Amino acid sequence: MISSSELKFLIDVGVGIGIENYLHQEGYDTKTVREIDPSMEDEEIIRTGVLENRMIVTMDKDFGELVYHSSMEHCGVLLLRLENANGSEKLQVVKHIMKNYGSQIKNCFCVFQNDKFRIRQINY
Repeated sequence: MISSSELKFLIDVGVGIGIENYLHQEGYDTKTVREIDPSMEDEEIIRTGVLENRMIVTMDKDFGELVYHSSMEHCGVLLLRLENANGSEKLQVVKHIMKNYGSQIKNCFCVFQNDKFRIRQINY
């Protein structure tokens, strides 16, 4: 299992404070786009993640476009496709992912959608 010191997160605007608090309480090094610059562009978020070796947690599917079609280098993306979920439902999903897959997600492109979780290794 990857220890919390090995996995760092950059949490996008809109993910929710519950998830921010949970990851922080679990000992993960977390930063939030909301605290850095809430209007930060997606490309800049990815570049910041690479510079600081942080996995991005987002609900914005544009990150898939940037990683797959623009081939932007990244340190992992956790895309939560939970458009109609409330904060508590989103938090339960992230807890489930971290408990069951936390050791497998580093530097991967991960998508949770329709109660399914996919992990893809991206090779440049």
